[in-house]
Amino acid sequence: MMDRLVYLLAASFVWFLQALPLRAVARLGRWGGALGYWIDGRHRKVALRNLAMAFRAQKDESEIKSIAYENFKRLGENYCAAIKTAGMTFEELSRYVEIIGAEKILPQPDESEIPSRVVAIGHFGNFELYARFGQFTTLYQCITTYRGLRPPSLDRLLQTLREKSGCLFFERRSDASALKAAMNGPGKMLGLLCDQHAGSGGLRLPFFGEECSTSSAPAVFALRYRCRLFTGFCFRTGLGRWRLEVGEEIATHEQGQPRPTEAIMLDVNRAFEAAVRRDPANWFWVHKRWKPAKLATRQIEPAAVEP
Repeated sequence: MMDRLVYLLAASFVWFLQALPLRAVARLGRWGGALGYWIDGRHRKVALRNLAMAFRAQKDESEIKSIAYENFKRLGENYCAAIKTAGMTFEELSRYVEIIGAEKILPQPDESEIPSRVVAIGHFGNFELYARFGQFTTLYQCITTYRGLRPPSLDRLLQTLREKSGCLFFERRSDASALKAAMNGPGKMLGLLCDQHAGSGGLRLPFFGEECSTSSAPAVFALRYRCRLFTGFCFRTGLGRWRLEVGEEIATHEQGQPRPTEAIMLDVNRAFEAAVRRDPANWFWVHKRWKPAKLATRQIEPAAVEP
Protein backbone atom coordinates (compact mmCIF):
# COMPACT_ATOMS: atom_id res chain seq x y z
CA MET A 1 0.00 0.00 0.00
CA MET A 2 2.76 2.45 0.95
CA ASP A 3 4.70 1.50 -2.17
CA ARG A 4 1.65 2.28 -4.29
CA LEU A 5 1.12 5.63 -2.57
CA VAL A 6 4.76 6.66 -3.09
CA TYR A 7 4.51 5.73 -6.75
CA LEU A 8 1.31 7.72 -7.26
CA LEU A 9 2.79 10.82 -5.59
CA ALA A 10 5.98 10.58 -7.67
CA ALA A 11 4.07 9.94 -10.89
CA SER A 12 1.82 12.93 -10.20
CA PHE A 13 4.86 15.14 -9.66
CA VAL A 14 6.36 13.91 -12.93
CA TRP A 15 3.11 14.61 -14.78
CA PHE A 16 2.92 18.11 -13.28
CA LEU A 17 6.47 19.06 -14.32
CA GLN A 18 6.19 17.57 -17.81
CA ALA A 19 3.03 19.61 -18.39
CA LEU A 20 4.91 22.89 -17.83
CA PRO A 21 7.27 24.74 -20.23
CA LEU A 22 10.92 23.92 -19.67
CA ARG A 23 11.90 27.41 -18.48
CA ALA A 24 9.05 27.40 -15.95
CA VAL A 25 10.23 24.01 -14.68
CA ALA A 26 13.81 25.27 -14.40
CA ARG A 27 12.71 28.38 -12.52
CA LEU A 28 10.52 26.33 -10.17
CA GLY A 29 13.47 24.03 -9.51
CA ARG A 30 15.70 26.97 -8.63
CA TRP A 31 13.14 28.21 -6.12
CA GLY A 32 13.00 24.74 -4.58
CA GLY A 33 16.78 24.54 -4.46
CA ALA A 34 17.00 27.91 -2.72
CA LEU A 35 14.49 26.72 -0.13
CA GLY A 36 16.46 23.51 0.28
CA TYR A 37 19.61 25.47 1.08
CA TRP A 38 17.96 26.97 4.16
CA ILE A 39 16.06 23.93 5.45
CA ASP A 40 18.53 21.11 4.62
CA GLY A 41 21.25 21.92 7.12
CA ARG A 42 23.00 18.56 6.79
CA HIS A 43 23.69 18.82 3.07
CA ARG A 44 24.41 22.56 3.33
CA LYS A 45 27.21 21.79 5.80
CA VAL A 46 28.60 19.09 3.51
CA ALA A 47 28.64 21.49 0.55
CA LEU A 48 30.27 24.31 2.52
CA ARG A 49 32.91 21.98 3.92
CA ASN A 50 33.72 20.50 0.51
CA LEU A 51 33.92 23.92 -1.16
CA ALA A 52 36.13 25.31 1.60
CA MET A 53 38.52 22.38 1.25
CA ALA A 54 38.71 22.65 -2.54
CA PHE A 55 39.00 26.45 -2.76
CA ARG A 56 40.48 27.48 0.58
CA ALA A 57 43.44 29.17 -1.12
CA GLN A 58 41.40 31.05 -3.73
CA LYS A 59 38.05 32.06 -2.18
CA ASP A 60 36.94 33.66 1.08
CA GLU A 61 34.00 32.59 3.25
CA SER A 62 31.45 34.86 1.55
CA GLU A 63 32.41 33.52 -1.90
CA ILE A 64 32.13 29.94 -0.63
CA LYS A 65 28.63 30.60 0.73
CA SER A 66 27.58 32.28 -2.50
CA ILE A 67 28.73 29.29 -4.57
CA ALA A 68 26.98 26.86 -2.21
CA TYR A 69 23.72 28.78 -2.44
CA GLU A 70 23.88 28.86 -6.23
CA ASN A 71 24.79 25.17 -6.21
CA PHE A 72 21.60 24.30 -4.33
CA LYS A 73 19.56 26.32 -6.82
CA ARG A 74 21.30 24.54 -9.69
CA LEU A 75 20.56 21.15 -8.12
CA GLY A 76 16.88 22.01 -7.86
CA GLU A 77 16.88 23.25 -11.44
CA ASN A 78 18.72 20.19 -12.74
CA TYR A 79 16.55 17.62 -10.97
CA CYS A 80 13.29 19.23 -12.06
CA ALA A 81 14.56 19.92 -15.57
CA ALA A 82 15.78 16.32 -15.89
CA ILE A 83 12.19 15.15 -15.40
CA LYS A 84 10.96 17.59 -18.03
CA THR A 85 13.70 16.90 -20.59
CA ALA A 86 13.19 13.13 -20.20
CA GLY A 87 9.77 13.54 -21.80
CA MET A 88 10.92 15.79 -24.64
CA THR A 89 11.56 14.59 -28.18
CA PHE A 90 14.99 15.07 -29.73
CA GLU A 91 13.65 17.88 -31.89
CA GLU A 92 12.29 19.69 -28.81
CA LEU A 93 15.42 19.07 -26.77
CA SER A 94 17.85 20.22 -29.47
CA ARG A 95 16.61 23.80 -29.00
CA TYR A 96 18.02 23.83 -25.47
CA VAL A 97 21.11 21.58 -25.69
CA GLU A 98 24.24 22.01 -27.77
CA ILE A 99 27.10 19.56 -28.33
CA ILE A 100 30.79 20.50 -28.46
CA GLY A 101 33.70 18.20 -29.25
CA ALA A 102 31.72 15.31 -30.75
CA GLU A 103 34.26 15.06 -33.57
CA LYS A 104 36.84 13.77 -31.08
CA ILE A 105 35.04 10.47 -30.63
CA LEU A 106 34.26 9.80 -34.29
CA PRO A 107 35.94 6.83 -36.01
CA GLN A 108 39.48 7.48 -37.17
CA PRO A 109 40.87 6.58 -40.64
CA ASP A 110 42.77 3.60 -39.22
CA GLU A 111 39.63 2.10 -37.62
CA SER A 112 37.91 -0.41 -39.94
CA GLU A 113 34.55 -0.45 -38.12
CA ILE A 114 32.68 1.85 -35.77
CA PRO A 115 34.71 1.41 -32.58
CA SER A 116 33.33 1.51 -29.08
CA ARG A 117 34.29 4.33 -26.73
CA VAL A 118 34.33 4.76 -22.95
CA VAL A 119 33.49 8.15 -21.47
CA ALA A 120 34.23 9.04 -17.85
CA ILE A 121 31.39 11.31 -16.73
CA GLY A 122 30.45 13.07 -13.51
CA HIS A 123 27.57 14.83 -11.79
CA PHE A 124 27.90 18.06 -13.76
CA GLY A 125 24.81 20.10 -14.63
CA ASN A 126 21.78 18.16 -15.85
CA PHE A 127 23.72 14.91 -15.95
CA GLU A 128 20.69 12.90 -17.14
CA LEU A 129 21.32 14.56 -20.52
CA TYR A 130 24.39 12.34 -21.03
CA ALA A 131 21.95 9.58 -22.00
CA ARG A 132 20.69 11.70 -24.92
CA PHE A 133 24.15 12.07 -26.46
CA GLY A 134 23.54 9.22 -28.89
CA GLN A 135 20.68 11.19 -30.45
CA PHE A 136 23.13 13.92 -31.40
CA THR A 137 25.82 11.49 -32.61
CA THR A 138 23.85 8.67 -34.20
CA LEU A 139 26.84 6.45 -35.00
CA TYR A 140 26.90 5.21 -31.42
CA GLN A 141 24.57 3.30 -29.15
CA CYS A 142 24.87 4.92 -25.72
CA ILE A 143 24.92 2.59 -22.72
CA THR A 144 25.50 3.19 -19.03
CA THR A 145 25.07 1.64 -15.61
CA TYR A 146 22.82 2.61 -12.74
CA ARG A 147 21.92 1.52 -9.23
CA GLY A 148 18.28 0.57 -8.81
CA LEU A 149 16.06 2.59 -6.50
CA ARG A 150 13.78 1.43 -3.74
CA PRO A 151 10.90 0.93 -3.64
CA PRO A 152 10.92 -0.94 -6.97
CA SER A 153 7.97 1.11 -8.25
CA LEU A 154 10.14 4.26 -8.16
CA ASP A 155 12.85 2.44 -10.07
CA ARG A 156 10.33 1.42 -12.75
CA LEU A 157 9.10 5.01 -12.98
CA LEU A 158 12.65 6.32 -13.40
CA GLN A 159 13.48 3.78 -16.07
CA THR A 160 10.27 4.62 -17.92
CA LEU A 161 11.38 8.26 -17.97
CA ARG A 162 14.75 7.26 -19.37
CA GLU A 163 13.39 5.12 -22.22
CA LYS A 164 12.97 8.04 -24.63
CA SER A 165 16.73 8.69 -24.50
CA GLY A 166 17.47 5.57 -26.52
CA CYS A 167 20.29 4.78 -24.08
CA LEU A 168 20.60 1.24 -22.69
CA PHE A 169 20.73 1.09 -18.88
CA PHE A 170 22.33 -1.82 -17.00
CA GLU A 171 21.82 -2.31 -13.26
CA ARG A 172 25.26 -2.52 -11.69
CA ARG A 173 24.54 -5.43 -9.38
CA SER A 174 22.40 -7.66 -11.60
CA ASP A 175 23.16 -6.91 -15.27
CA ALA A 176 26.91 -7.62 -15.44
CA SER A 177 26.57 -10.39 -18.05
CA ALA A 178 24.31 -8.30 -20.27
CA LEU A 179 26.70 -5.33 -20.08
CA LYS A 180 29.63 -7.56 -21.00
CA ALA A 181 27.75 -8.90 -24.03
CA ALA A 182 26.87 -5.38 -25.15
CA MET A 183 30.47 -4.20 -24.91
CA ASN A 184 31.67 -7.07 -27.07
CA GLY A 185 29.88 -5.50 -30.05
CA PRO A 186 30.97 -2.46 -32.10
CA GLY A 187 29.60 1.06 -31.95
CA LYS A 188 28.96 1.35 -28.23
CA MET A 189 29.55 4.46 -26.14
CA LEU A 190 29.76 3.50 -22.46
CA GLY A 191 29.33 6.40 -20.04
CA LEU A 192 30.45 5.73 -16.47
CA LEU A 193 29.86 8.09 -13.56
CA CYS A 194 33.07 8.12 -11.54
CA ASP A 195 33.15 11.28 -9.44
CA GLN A 196 31.72 9.93 -6.17
CA HIS A 197 33.12 7.97 -3.24
CA ALA A 198 33.95 4.45 -4.47
CA GLY A 199 34.17 2.70 -1.11
CA SER A 200 36.94 0.51 0.21
CA GLY A 201 37.58 -1.05 -3.22
CA GLY A 202 38.40 2.24 -4.91
CA LEU A 203 41.76 3.75 -5.72
CA ARG A 204 43.07 6.34 -3.24
CA LEU A 205 43.84 9.26 -5.55
CA PRO A 206 44.06 13.02 -5.07
CA PHE A 207 41.19 15.29 -6.09
CA PHE A 208 41.72 18.99 -5.36
CA GLY A 209 44.83 17.96 -3.44
CA GLU A 210 43.06 15.60 -1.03
CA GLU A 211 42.99 11.82 -1.37
CA CYS A 212 39.63 10.16 -1.94
CA SER A 213 38.33 6.77 -3.03
CA THR A 214 38.04 6.82 -6.82
CA SER A 215 36.32 4.32 -9.08
CA SER A 216 38.64 2.62 -11.55
CA ALA A 217 35.77 1.49 -13.81
CA PRO A 218 36.45 3.80 -16.80
CA ALA A 219 40.10 2.71 -16.98
CA VAL A 220 39.22 -0.96 -16.46
CA PHE A 221 36.56 -1.03 -19.18
CA ALA A 222 38.68 0.95 -21.64
CA LEU A 223 41.60 -1.43 -21.20
CA ARG A 224 39.54 -4.62 -21.18
CA TYR A 225 37.61 -3.76 -24.35
CA ARG A 226 40.44 -1.86 -26.07
CA CYS A 227 38.45 1.37 -26.25
CA ARG A 228 39.66 4.94 -26.41
CA LEU A 229 38.78 6.83 -23.23
CA PHE A 230 37.38 10.37 -23.02
CA THR A 231 35.78 12.59 -20.43
CA GLY A 232 32.36 14.17 -20.80
CA PHE A 233 30.70 17.14 -19.11
CA CYS A 234 27.38 18.97 -18.96
CA PHE A 235 27.57 22.74 -18.38
CA ARG A 236 24.64 25.04 -17.69
CA THR A 237 24.61 27.91 -20.21
CA GLY A 238 21.41 29.63 -19.05
CA LEU A 239 18.03 29.00 -17.49
CA GLY A 240 16.99 25.59 -18.83
CA ARG A 241 19.91 25.46 -21.27
CA TRP A 242 22.96 23.21 -21.31
CA ARG A 243 26.05 22.30 -23.30
CA LEU A 244 27.38 18.74 -23.52
CA GLU A 245 31.15 18.67 -24.04
CA VAL A 246 33.49 15.86 -24.99
CA GLY A 247 36.82 16.37 -23.24
CA GLU A 248 40.30 15.47 -24.42
CA GLU A 249 41.28 11.83 -24.80
CA ILE A 250 42.80 10.15 -21.74
CA ALA A 251 45.75 7.98 -22.74
CA THR A 252 45.31 4.33 -21.79
CA HIS A 253 48.61 3.13 -23.27
CA GLU A 254 52.17 4.40 -23.23
CA GLN A 255 54.84 3.12 -25.62
CA GLY A 256 52.51 0.30 -26.62
CA GLN A 257 51.91 -0.87 -23.05
CA PRO A 258 48.79 -0.42 -20.87
CA ARG A 259 49.12 2.37 -18.34
CA PRO A 260 48.34 1.58 -14.68
CA THR A 261 44.71 2.20 -13.78
CA GLU A 262 45.90 4.61 -11.09
CA ALA A 263 47.67 6.80 -13.67
CA ILE A 264 44.66 6.77 -16.00
CA MET A 265 42.19 7.71 -13.28
CA LEU A 266 44.50 10.40 -11.93
CA ASP A 267 44.26 12.04 -15.36
CA VAL A 268 40.47 11.72 -15.21
CA ASN A 269 40.42 13.38 -11.77
CA ARG A 270 42.54 16.23 -13.11
CA ALA A 271 40.14 16.73 -16.03
CA PHE A 272 37.23 16.80 -13.57
CA GLU A 273 39.06 19.36 -11.41
CA ALA A 274 39.48 21.64 -14.41
CA ALA A 275 35.77 21.33 -15.23
CA VAL A 276 34.79 22.15 -11.64
CA ARG A 277 37.03 25.22 -11.61
CA ARG A 278 35.38 26.52 -14.80
CA ASP A 279 32.00 26.68 -13.03
CA PRO A 280 32.19 25.69 -9.33
CA ALA A 281 28.40 25.82 -8.80
CA ASN A 282 27.89 23.25 -11.59
CA TRP A 283 29.14 20.20 -9.66
CA PHE A 284 27.52 17.97 -7.00
CA TRP A 285 29.00 19.42 -3.79
CA VAL A 286 26.44 17.86 -1.43
CA HIS A 287 28.08 14.42 -1.70
CA LYS A 288 30.75 13.34 0.81
CA ARG A 289 33.45 12.87 -1.81
CA TRP A 290 36.41 12.95 0.58
CA LYS A 291 35.77 10.17 3.08
CA PRO A 292 38.70 8.89 5.17
CA ALA A 293 40.17 5.51 4.34
CA LYS A 294 38.76 3.22 7.05
CA LEU A 295 39.88 0.03 5.36
CA ALA A 296 42.90 -0.80 3.25
CA THR A 297 42.08 -0.24 -0.40
CA ARG A 298 43.35 -2.26 -3.28
CA GLN A 299 44.11 -1.35 -6.87
CA ILE A 300 41.63 -2.97 -9.23
CA GLU A 301 43.25 -4.23 -12.40
CA PRO A 302 41.29 -5.24 -15.52
CA ALA A 303 41.82 -8.96 -14.93
CA ALA A 304 40.24 -8.68 -11.47
CA VAL A 305 37.02 -7.06 -12.66
CA GLU A 306 34.14 -8.91 -14.28
CA PRO A 307 32.06 -6.26 -16.07
